[in-house]
Amino acid sequence: MSPDERRAFGARVAQLRKSRGLRQDQLAAVINRTASWVSQVERGVQPVVRLDVLQLLADGLGVSVQTLRPDAPPPASASRPEPDQPNDLDMARLSLSGHPALDSLLRTRPQVERVDAEQLTAAVDELWDLTHAARFAELSTAIVGTLPKLERAARTAPSESRPAIHLLLSQAYQAMAAAFVRQDEPDAAWVAADRAIRAAEQSAHPLHVFAGIFRLAHAFVRLRRLDQAEHAATSAVAVLTEHITSANPPHPEALSVLGSLHLVLALTAARAGQRERARTELANARAVAAQLGEDRNDFNLEFGPTNVEVQAVSTAVDLGDAGEALDLGRQIDAEQLSPERRSRLLIDLGRAHAQRRHLGEALDCLLRAEEVAPESIRSHAAARETIHELVVIAGRNAPSELVKLAKRANATG
Repeated sequence: MSPDERRAFGARVAQLRKSRGLRQDQLAAVINRTASWVSQVERGVQPVVRLDVLQLLADGLGVSVQTLRPDAPPPASASRPEPDQPNDLDMARLSLSGHPALDSLLRTRPQVERVDAEQLTAAVDELWDLTHAARFAELSTAIVGTLPKLERAARTAPSESRPAIHLLLSQAYQAMAAAFVRQDEPDAAWVAADRAIRAAEQSAHPLHVFAGIFRLAHAFVRLRRLDQAEHAATSAVAVLTEHITSANPPHPEALSVLGSLHLVLALTAARAGQRERARTELANARAVAAQLGEDRNDFNLEFGPTNVEVQAVSTAVDLGDAGEALDLGRQIDAEQLSPERRSRLLIDLGRAHAQRRHLGEALDCLLRAEEVAPESIRSHAAARETIHELVVIAGRNAPSELVKLAKRANATG
């Protein structure tokens, strides 16, 4: 973007803003940027070259991307599946619809049934194995078979067994919330996370409540409800920090949850364009990870020093700092992490290369991400958007591997 192009673009933004009766600070609030950032855009100082930022600005002004920049490619949302196309988690989504155990409501006498706790525990472990492997179609089928059993057991098991059943139920809903976020279905993730929090409270395991809040905050981020994500995570961090401070020594599981909450706050700040806040929260997470001293998987959070750096890469990409993201990525050995997390790192590195217009390197990262977790490519919105952007950049010279990947990911536009 040349200086003349920046000035022309800024003038167009200012004209559209004024025509809608918005002040700079009002537009900034709508798009989760600062008034200073909007001012710099309108004066031609701050270039807007990333498609996601351009889309955000267009949404805030209530216009299409092409109205702001006639030469811009079609919106990335065009590459997303049509509503009537099947989604890997369709059956799981239906499991959230309505009351989970209606048949238990109309009995005149409470029914007590013995449950096979070992079998239910194995079923919940399988849900998490499938979630970590990003095998969402299999996960959906497993949820349909497991969730009704858990919900029924939570109402009919002997009273002494119910806390343990509620704990399993919370873990199952957390797996669903995590999967829905990764499939870009945050409304369903919100419902699942809320149910996970409620079940965790009934299990008498309060740290699982905090883990559920972590899932809830991620759903809010995907819904672009950044104020709600920040409120939920900040409130949890304040209480958990006080609890950890009073413990001697602090429990590793509590540290895992606290560090994860700092990471979601870093993500929230990055999506809001709050660079310094994002870096502060990453520093907080690094400090907790150093205190923990190892990579763990408490509450299926995969928190530890390695995961903090994986999140740092993602944060740098969200902030447009592609060089920093690539420098961080070269130092990470993620082999011990789950396939889903390794795939996510490769997707973020692909996004960073795409920001620098490194088509070959971006494609290589995305193909490797697909190899690690095939379903992650077609289910991850940012991956599809990056693939679509690469196709637009390459034009008629797009390599066959990219064209085939775009078709597999339904990112052809």
